[in-house]
Amino acid sequence: MRLGTANAYDRTLLNITNRQASLAELQEKLSAGKKVLRASDDPTGAAQSERAQTRITRVEIEQRALSLQKNSISLAESTLGDAQSLMQQIRQLVVQAGDATLTPADRASLAQEMRSLRDQLFTYANKQDSNGVPLFGGLASANAPFVDLTTGVTFNGIPGQKSGGPVSIPSAMDGQAVFMNVPSGNGVFNMNLGATNTGQLWTDPGRVLTPGLLTGDNYTVTFNVTATLPPVTTYDVVNTTTATPVLTAQPYVDGQDITFDGLSFVARGVPANGDTLAITPSTRTDIFAVVDAAIAAVDGQPNGHVFTQNNSRSLSQLDSAMDRIQSARGTAGELLKRADIIDSNQEDKTIQLEADRSRAEDMDMVKGISQFETQQLGYNAALQTYAQIQRLSLFNYIS
Repeated sequence: MRLGTANAYDRTLLNITNRQASLAELQEKLSAGKKVLRASDDPTGAAQSERAQTRITRVEIEQRALSLQKNSISLAESTLGDAQSLMQQIRQLVVQAGDATLTPADRASLAQEMRSLRDQLFTYANKQDSNGVPLFGGLASANAPFVDLTTGVTFNGIPGQKSGGPVSIPSAMDGQAVFMNVPSGNGVFNMNLGATNTGQLWTDPGRVLTPGLLTGDNYTVTFNVTATLPPVTTYDVVNTTTATPVLTAQPYVDGQDITFDGLSFVARGVPANGDTLAITPSTRTDIFAVVDAAIAAVDGQPNGHVFTQNNSRSLSQLDSAMDRIQSARGTAGELLKRADIIDSNQEDKTIQLEADRSRAEDMDMVKGISQFETQQLGYNAALQTYAQIQRLSLFNYIS
């Protein structure tokens, strides 16, 4: 039988020390729950884990930015809802002013209430988010994108809607499109009484019957009243843009539609000889000018055909203004829906990146504990074996 030598003892101690170090390293990884604590443990796994963690951090930054953008657009959508309510209140006051039993003083009181609502609407247009950025500043603007001058409201900014990205949405809306792009009249053409009319004549806002026949030209409708008894009223329609007649000597009937070139309107009342109506293409104006015109049409006005004409036009233009606000609110809703989709996609991406990071560096705890117990058993066995061998000597056999 061979007896142990000093070299054998040294090798045994070295193996026990290595087992102890390996066991300590495994215990450290178990306590951390990771199989890669240092890059030297697994260079490839460490690199994969670092890349996944970097992408996770980037997604978190993008999510914080998206949250701020969502808050701004949500506030803009809420503000547009408040503006819509204000416009509805103004419209109700205009309808109330049409009551024939009201006096000019009553209408002046209604106009004053409308001015208060108009000022509140202007405040909404210049509203800012929690960071002091205008909600309706467009591509860029001063702190107050809308300026109320004596000549009217102007947009002090750069018109346009910012474009979002794959992981972002705009943080502001185009105030020019929301508040400064309202069509006048009925949205296609305007009905105006002649400045020198002497009869009792008014019309409704008019409507489009056949869009394909519209010319976009200016027209004049002239009423002719004979001196006979009973008087006979007819009307002529002339295209003043091309200086060509459209209708000639058409009989006028109170409340009957007058139709030509794809448009139609109802004329009412008793026109005098030579009274005219001017039909012009719709132009673009701003919501505040629409409200100002409605206030002027109501303020202290007596009953009469002029008031009826202006009040009818105000209602039509207020409806167009409300449509613009409603359309902008729908745009804000689409942006918020898009933000929710981005948010969901980013969450899915984070889960995937977390899985990639976990596969690269996290330890399978069941497998790790099994390895630890196996190594611990081997280590204990090595210690016990070494203790037994260390006690062997020649004297044990001699005795």
